[in-house]
Amino acid sequence: MSAEKTVEDIASASSWQKRVALIRKVPESFGMAHHQAIYAAIAERVYVPNLSPDFAYLHWREDYELGPVEAAYQVAHETTRGFSSVGRSDLAGAIGKAPTSLRVFRLLLGFTPQEFAASTGVVAKKLGKRAVSPSRIKSIESGSTASGQEADVCATVVDLAMNGRLFPPPGSPDVRSKIAKPDTAKGWKTVREYAEGGVPLPVLLHQRHYGGAFRQLLDATSSKRGSIIEDAVESLFKSRKVPHVRTGSGNQAEIKKRFGITVRPSPDFVVYSKGDVPRALLECKGANDGGTARDKAARFRSLRSEANRLDGIPVFAVLAGLGWTRTADALGPVVRDTDGRTFTLPTLDDMLTVQPFPDLVSSV
Repeated sequence: MSAEKTVEDIASASSWQKRVALIRKVPESFGMAHHQAIYAAIAERVYVPNLSPDFAYLHWREDYELGPVEAAYQVAHETTRGFSSVGRSDLAGAIGKAPTSLRVFRLLLGFTPQEFAASTGVVAKKLGKRAVSPSRIKSIESGSTASGQEADVCATVVDLAMNGRLFPPPGSPDVRSKIAKPDTAKGWKTVREYAEGGVPLPVLLHQRHYGGAFRQLLDATSSKRGSIIEDAVESLFKSRKVPHVRTGSGNQAEIKKRFGITVRPSPDFVVYSKGDVPRALLECKGANDGGTARDKAARFRSLRSEANRLDGIPVFAVLAGLGWTRTADALGPVVRDTDGRTFTLPTLDDMLTVQPFPDLVSSV
């Protein structure tokens, strides 16, 4: 049988279970020298069409909406008379009168809440006062009344930073203060200029160039983004009552003791049947570039070896990201090591049609 006919038969298989059976015949039907090309062709034809990027969306948070920032800006502008009354006492008064204005002053510095809170620790120590915690910074920015001490410490941070005296740069030519950006390049003078004349679009685009659109939000929701595949798999398993364990850093020893799985780290999911008999290993991997996908593909070879040691139980992959469109040395090897039991979020439900899932779903 030709390689082209094999790929066509696999692509047109009437079920995922039949597809798996056909892919398992590849090693016995073709010499080793042809394997990479065939698995790559299978990956390209069958699996690549179901891959989609994860860089085109983000997990949203309500506190990143424009409205609250606009409202905070208005009160900051009003209480400082268009950013002209910006001495330490003026700023403390503004924060005391309009707590939400703190968000605007912090954003002018380019600090995250955690960075601003750390800065209050440095200032408070010199003032003989208490630092303001990150949770309090967020609370004040949301409208919680700031104490006189909190307002003064926060105002001092803003005052020193805007005047270049908080954290002077170390003098290295490739290190710049966060104040050295267009809207604060000349301190409050440029703040007033931008407040009156608006921010030129090239300046906004330049900020995205080095800061990245949605960078803060992406960083803040990185754990959600990293878990999106695992969350989808777990949701499916729970809805269909598939016996499983989702692994993590806290239960590695338990996985080894309970199932006899020795590979480290443990696969993302262990599917089992009565008596804690492992029935399948499942790994989730996201990759937005080919190099990353290639590096992550090696993980499935080690899982395949472990699965073979455990009486030949199957290995499943659930992948996401356009990095897996690299077929020759990334997606192809995953298809090989899983015998085609490779799925994406759009095809996740189809996974339950492949053994051992039909038996496990029907037995509950």
